[in-house]
Amino acid sequence: MKQASTRKNHAINPGPPRRLPGFEAIQHTWDAVHRMYAARILPGEYYVSCDREIIVTTLGSCVSACVRDRKTGIGGMNHFMLPDDNGSIKRDSACTTTATRYGCFAMKHLIDTILANGGSMENLEIKLFGGSNIMRSMTDVGIRNISFVRHYLGNDNFQVHSEDLGGSHPRKVMYFPFSGRVLVRKIPIQRRQTDEIVRQEAQYRDSLTDMPA
Repeated sequence: MKQASTRKNHAINPGPPRRLPGFEAIQHTWDAVHRMYAARILPGEYYVSCDREIIVTTLGSCVSACVRDRKTGIGGMNHFMLPDDNGSIKRDSACTTTATRYGCFAMKHLIDTILANGGSMENLEIKLFGGSNIMRSMTDVGIRNISFVRHYLGNDNFQVHSEDLGGSHPRKVMYFPFSGRVLVRKIPIQRRQTDEIVRQEAQYRDSLTDMPA
């Protein structure tokens, strides 16, 4: 009976997952429902996993790409938006202006880190989320982010396997890189959580103006 109890406790919480170098600062919490650790990323961050864990983020007008190698299970997620450039970004542009370089940085680092840790270009599976219209003062932010990420992936002939983009609701996204499973929950607009998402994204967007391209 004691051995069975020990195995059960181990299944409940086997200990923190192994982290790749450079991701030590990403916050991990135990998810009792799915019985594994969850790494939470904020606007402007990305995370790559080589273990059985969940990557979680909450999206408003920002976009997240969930990318993994189907054979090895290594994969990750980013969370980014393009900074405002007073409307000079064309919907079909990618990496040609100062603003779009921020999106290129987010996509390139995610994919390069996966490839550097055992992933293969021909095995990549890509899913896209976010880009909703929740910032009333800037109704085109989500649209610009969606247009950018689609054009970026199209330029490099990446196939998007699934997506949930646009609309007016924020999203909570839970990504399981080892299996490719994604859980998406639409957050009611009336909730106080929506105001917090808008605040975080506005703060993130303002910070982009002070960062070098």
